[in-house]
Order: sequence, then structure tokens, then C-alpha cells
Amino acid sequence: MRLLAWLLALCLAAPTLAQDAVPPAPFAYRQLDDPAQEAKAQALMETLRCLKCQSQSIADSDAPMAGDMRSQVRQRIAAGEDPEAIRAWLVERYGDYVSYTPRLTSLTWPLFALPLVLLALAALFLRRRMRKGNRA
Repeated sequence: MRLLAWLLALCLAAPTLAQDAVPPAPFAYRQLDDPAQEAKAQALMETLRCLKCQSQSIADSDAPMAGDMRSQVRQRIAAGEDPEAIRAWLVERYGDYVSYTPRLTSLTWPLFALPLVLLALAALFLRRRMRKGNRA
């Protein structure tokens, strides 16, 4: 019975062990040779969220997935692709959550409009309070 439990545990752990055996992507930890291209890549990477860490950009994260994303960004920048086209590709692939720069869409417009509505309501409230204060 112990042998069966040990074999089951070993089988379940195999995918975890395989994850460490995968080498990092080519440009995960290596910068581009052209400083201008590397600066573009770095600027873009700082505005993209690591999907594993969620509180770090892919530029700051050491997660393997962030390394893969850094490599993709650098390879596409080296190929001459525009940073905004790369951002659009990553958003299409991983969703809006990957970008720290939110887009204005039919789903997100309330998030942009809500602060303006709250400011307008606060201004109306203060105006009424001032008028009541002046009458007394």
C-alpha cells in the first residue's frame, strides 16, 4: 500500500518537476544589442502585468511566464514591430488584464465616467449646502 501511495505521489509530482527542466526563452534574461530597441522593449515591458505575480510588471517579475513574455516583446521589437501593436497582440492573447494602461471600451467606460459623476454630485451637494448656509 505504501508503495502504491509513493508511486501515485511521484506521478502527480512529475509535471511540477518537468516545469523546472524547461530552459528560459531566448530573450527572457538577455537584452537586445541595440540600445534604442532595448529601451523601447523595456518601456513596453514596464506597462505589462505579469499574469502569475499580478502585482509586478513583466520587467520586474522572475516568473517563467513573465520571462516568456519579455522574450516575445524583445523578439517582436527586434523584428521592427511597433510597441502598440505588440501590446494589442498581448491584450488579444491574454485579455485586458495584462495591460496596466486600460482601454476605453463599452465595458470599461463606466469606470472612466464614474469619477466625473461623483465630482458633479459632490459639487451639487456643496452648492446646496452653501445656499442653505447663506439663507440662515
